[in-house]
Amino acid sequence: MIEECRGLNYEERLKLTRLTTLETRRLRADMIEVYRILNSIDKVDGGKMFSRNWSDSLRGHSLKLFKKRFKIDIGKFCFSNRICSEWNLLNDLTVNAESLNVFKGFLDHHLRYNRGFK
Repeated sequence: MIEECRGLNYEERLKLTRLTTLETRRLRADMIEVYRILNSIDKVDGGKMFSRNWSDSLRGHSLKLFKKRFKIDIGKFCFSNRICSEWNLLNDLTVNAESLNVFKGFLDHHLRYNRGFK
């Protein structure tokens, strides 16, 4: 443990160590995984995992994901359903980044100014 963090609360420890919240780090990892799936970097069939609308008449970016409706909580909180709202908040430049590293840079910028990521 870092000696300077002894006795500090969670927010103060984050500021001292210049880290983000666990929630934000998990969200960033989930968004990176969605990018990898949709761009066929991972060997996962994105068509089976996510519901997409292929029409051009959408607001926002062209890779919008749609939530499926579930009656039980297991389906509501699965990866492919819980990430949809956050993914749809990204702009077109971010979701259509030419590489994973460029996507990470745009994502960090988005999180910094929209979610308090530091």
